[in-house]
Amino acid sequence: MRELVLVLAIWPLFSSMQLLKQVGSNRCSNNSYVINVMLMNYSDFPSSTDSLKLAVKQALERVRKEFQMTGENVTVDAIFHPFTSSLYVSQACRTSTCEGVELIKTIYDSGTLGCAVIGPACTYATFQMVSLETILSLPLISVGSFGLSCDYKVNLTRLLTPARKLNQFFSHFWKHSELPFKTTTWESVYIYKRTETSEACLWYMNALDAGITEFSEKLKFKDILRSPEQLKKTVKNPNRKSNVIIMCGAPEDVNTDLGTEKVDNDIVIILIDLFNNVYFKKNISADYMHNVLALTLPPANYSYNYNTMEDDFLAGYFNAVLLFGHSLKKFVISQSPVSSFSLIKEFRNTTFEGVVGPVILDEFGDIDSNLTVLYTSPTTNYFKPLLYFNTQSNETYKATNSPDFIWKNHKLPSDTPGTGPHILTIAVFTLTGIVILVLIISLLILRKYRRDNERRWKKWSHIPPEEILPLETSDTSHVSLKIDEDKRRDTTQRLRQGKYDKKVVILKDLKNSDGNFSEKQKIELNKLLQIDYYNLTKFYGTVKIDTMIFGVIEYCERGSLRDVLNDKISYPDGTFMDWEFKISVMYDIAKGMSYLHSSKTEVHGRLKSTNCVVDNRMVVKITDFGCNSILPPRK
Repeated sequence: MRELVLVLAIWPLFSSMQLLKQVGSNRCSNNSYVINVMLMNYSDFPSSTDSLKLAVKQALERVRKEFQMTGENVTVDAIFHPFTSSLYVSQACRTSTCEGVELIKTIYDSGTLGCAVIGPACTYATFQMVSLETILSLPLISVGSFGLSCDYKVNLTRLLTPARKLNQFFSHFWKHSELPFKTTTWESVYIYKRTETSEACLWYMNALDAGITEFSEKLKFKDILRSPEQLKKTVKNPNRKSNVIIMCGAPEDVNTDLGTEKVDNDIVIILIDLFNNVYFKKNISADYMHNVLALTLPPANYSYNYNTMEDDFLAGYFNAVLLFGHSLKKFVISQSPVSSFSLIKEFRNTTFEGVVGPVILDEFGDIDSNLTVLYTSPTTNYFKPLLYFNTQSNETYKATNSPDFIWKNHKLPSDTPGTGPHILTIAVFTLTGIVILVLIISLLILRKYRRDNERRWKKWSHIPPEEILPLETSDTSHVSLKIDEDKRRDTTQRLRQGKYDKKVVILKDLKNSDGNFSEKQKIELNKLLQIDYYNLTKFYGTVKIDTMIFGVIEYCERGSLRDVLNDKISYPDGTFMDWEFKISVMYDIAKGMSYLHSSKTEVHGRLKSTNCVVDNRMVVKITDFGCNSILPPRK
């Protein structure tokens, strides 16, 4: 058993060594270079296996002629590797997860691995291949693999527009507000995901649905429509959340899914249809396309005249071979050895002449292109260009200043429904009322803040005696605090009480009964006035009553902490002295002292249980701080 585990552990390392040995074989050296072509035979793409083979062979002829023109004695060939799964009824991309890996294993075992591989076009299959650590050094060219999961892979090059490039377009287009025909930014969208869709559309729409992209993160509203019924309901619903709908397919799909349903005038449908030349070959639109903007690629203008170049998929395979030949030529001319790592580097940040013109690859090996947005002229029913978007620079270029849209004033509508005059009037009045209400509340809050702030930061002065009112109870304005176990049981500490600003306060005797405070004492009084904290008793100021001067201080009903701890009458069993109460006492004192140490008073000087008072909610507050120069001794 131990031997079996050891074999399983070292098998990936053995596979990697085998791969490196094969990459360095005579199929990628000694002026003989091979590119492997995986033919997965999927129904998701329009081209047949025979058409793909023919496109690759014709591209090889072009590469060989270019080498002959430079006088290089080089052999460039391709090996085709067909694969048809017998395990699935469906031959579509959704069942391709493991098939690409299976086929590449077959290529390894046959010893026919060359310099690079034209891999599967399906995202599922490609993702599994580029995620295997044993083949990270293998240059893989894909004519497809549109999904976000295949982004930024070290050894992957994609020759058809990936989903992340479309996301860049939508992100920038939604933000545009300075175009002649688009004067507002958009922040909402409906994404219509059709059930029957192509491999490209599946991953384009999934990328727009993903919440992690720059496009989705900036949206305030996004919802998914999953059936033609939901689409029909949305385009005529006055209570919809957005006027903009994105879908992927062909013009016929718009007609099929909408049927004869009337579309509101403010609806904008953006149709993603990159690989369809019908817009430029026929250039005839239809009435159901009046509310539609078609996002596509420029028309193919083949520089190499082959009858088999019937779609972008075939052109992609043709370009894959041309890219291989373009990069190979650099190594042959410079007489440098060809390695998988050097090829991967050459497949990035490069431009080569493809079958339809220059092909630009970015730093991650993905193709850049000029996306084109077309609209339908309602007067001629022809497709006309609206703008171009360069995915390399992320720049937008307008094709016209005044398109003859179906939309009002030759401008795209706002993405927010309900911008009619009656709605605007209601919105204006509602907004005005809200503003007035907010102003009134703000003024009241500001007035209270100013009053409290003035009181907090005011300079010391006596409180007018008429503002100190007697208590409304029948008792005298004194409170008796009895300490049960104190030796002075029969003595009673009497404190003067009153009311100030509707609060019960204590009036404490001060050292200077005549009110002639020194400069040092006045500074101390000003510091006390500025302290306002939950675990410190509030000092309100001083008051002169008759011939006496008193300090006006917050009153705490339960007396000092010592009184509470020694109160055996109210709490004969000491039930309140549990750990929860003890921790609460310590926490209150710690908070009060922390605030005091950070204030201008800085220190207490005589913290003890009699200088801690307890209010009716059993919250402990520190008192008699900063009073050394104004309180009489032992007060």
